[in-house]
Amino acid sequence: MSKASKLTLMGTSLFALSTVVFVHFQQKAEQAAMHQGVLRDIEQQRIKRERQADFDMQAALEAEYKKDQSVRDTTGEMDPSVSARGGLNVPVAR
Repeated sequence: MSKASKLTLMGTSLFALSTVVFVHFQQKAEQAAMHQGVLRDIEQQRIKRERQADFDMQAALEAEYKKDQSVRDTTGEMDPSVSARGGLNVPVAR
């Protein structure tokens, strides 16, 4: 074998080996990144479930309080002249 053919064989072999090693490490990095995405999704689902449980608990408490107390909406009964002057909204006496 000539010296040029030995150098060519060594160069192509080194290039092929380095390509295989690079692809291997790239796949491992992508796999780790995808796994982090799964972990992030699981955490987001846990937070969503906690928030939904808190909301359901608050809705149940609100329903219980409304059952025990008489509640009426007074937001539509505010005096517009007081609000226009920048003062506090005070319910209109009727």
